[in-house]
Amino acid sequence: MAESTIQQQPFAGWDKPDLDLSNAEWQSSSRGLGDVQIAFVEGFIAMRNGDRAESPSLIFTPAEWGAFVSGAREGEFDLT
Repeated sequence: MAESTIQQQPFAGWDKPDLDLSNAEWQSSSRGLGDVQIAFVEGFIAMRNGDRAESPSLIFTPAEWGAFVSGAREGEFDLT
């Protein structure tokens, strides 16, 4: 397969720094369920797929993280 020459550009309004996650202390669920991991880095919250640590991480501001966690607790993302 040919290598892609498309370069990704930052999203309009993207106000998050390019964080160095190489030394992040990743945490998993206390129950060990699922494969989502989070890390607190430079005032932001990073979330990644623990089974594919090399894949991109999502970066949240504290306000975004709070809204995400509240929505999850209220079942907003329940797809069943």
